Amino acid sequence: MHRSLAGSPEQPASVSEEKRISPRETMAAISTPTGEGAIALIRISGEDAIGVADRIYRGKEKPSEFPSHTQRLGEILEAERLIDQVVLSVHRAPASYTGEDLVEIGCHGGVLVTSRVLEACFRAGARAARPGEFSERAFLNGKMDLTQAEAVMDLIRARSDLALRAATEQLEGRLGSEIRAIRGQLVELLAHIEAAIDFPEEDIAPAEGGQLQARLDLIRQKMSDLLATAEQGRILREGVRAVIYGPTNAGKSSLLNRLLGYDRAIVSETPGTTRDTIEEVISLRGIPIRLLDTAGLRDSQDVLEREGIARTERSLATADLLLHVFDRNAPKPTGLDRNQEDRIELVLLNKSDLAEHPDWKDQDALRICCVEENGLRGLEEAIVTRISQNHLRPENSLAINARHRDCLGRALASCDLARATRQGGLSPEYMAVDLRAALRALGEITGEENTDEILDSLFAQFCIGK
Repeated sequence: MHRSLAGSPEQPASVSEEKRISPRETMAAISTPTGEGAIALIRISGEDAIGVADRIYRGKEKPSEFPSHTQRLGEILEAERLIDQVVLSVHRAPASYTGEDLVEIGCHGGVLVTSRVLEACFRAGARAARPGEFSERAFLNGKMDLTQAEAVMDLIRARSDLALRAATEQLEGRLGSEIRAIRGQLVELLAHIEAAIDFPEEDIAPAEGGQLQARLDLIRQKMSDLLATAEQGRILREGVRAVIYGPTNAGKSSLLNRLLGYDRAIVSETPGTTRDTIEEVISLRGIPIRLLDTAGLRDSQDVLEREGIARTERSLATADLLLHVFDRNAPKPTGLDRNQEDRIELVLLNKSDLAEHPDWKDQDALRICCVEENGLRGLEEAIVTRISQNHLRPENSLAINARHRDCLGRALASCDLARATRQGGLSPEYMAVDLRAALRALGEITGEENTDEILDSLFAQFCIGK
């Protein structure tokens, strides 16, 4: 995909940015996953990208003679030795993914042939690309902001329809537009205050009644609304952490297998079979669920089983959703009705094909049978309903990540200080200082304020070739 993202602001390069991209060395990398496949893709980007292609490609015309955004069938050679027959395309600056001259070579997808084509690129003058360097250059060349660059990674890693939708909307610039709109309102507010400070003879009132505070409160509310999507963003990107736990032989591993649709965990009538946590991911109604099957809870003298139980307890401490499984044919244990205020818990009475023990009469629980798969559809419905009520709003696919949350939190804290400053009757200069701090924090989200440390941390998470 090499479209220029519509609506992406052209960003002037700072001094640190110029150091990162000047001189624009020509880089190359394999952009498809390692392994055998029908085709593989090698990317070359930089000032000499087309020159590198000229030196290794043989066809009816040289890549330097191709019109932009066209491709031709030809051969990749090294010292007149044929390496592979390929399709080569040229994307001339600035209308390319990186904003630079970009060449893509589609070769056969064998591991050896792909590496040979890449080595030919290196010998012709390109260097190996760092992880995420193609997207980094796209950002530095104004093709996308930082939120869109992060969306590229989210798009690749999406494991559910909702996560894919959120990544797509962020890639289109929705989050960046929201941030820039808030930042623009802050700039206008700050300009009004600083005009009153710098030109006192003009009698510019820093506040006309409650108008200034109302404008600031509106900005603060918009920040708060975005911050409220942080939990949704975490779940879309990482999945709901659902821990299946309970006493031994209650059917926890059987439940995992049924929800997955295949036998992942060993099922046995012998107590203590599961001694380690087993994690798999499923998607329910577009919501990624990370299922963790855990060791049964009981007193044990076995060293390995005790370690498994300790891991179960650690998993419970970080769970979003607790699936508490019991054998309904066995007596009800004490302490079941303790309150889980900060997490969602569903009590499941398994083995509904057997007689229910009198202790479970009137117990608020879902009756299921993993052997006959009774009640599993109702369980899935209950999981989706409870998660949607507490975390996800499918109609709102805008969801910030942890970095955005940190920046927005600092921006909101600075706005809170500015509000307190005004209410305390202090000099407008103090309010201006706080609002400038809020502007800087918001600018970090889109990359209008950035440091090498932020960029290195973000793009290092990308795969090589993206």
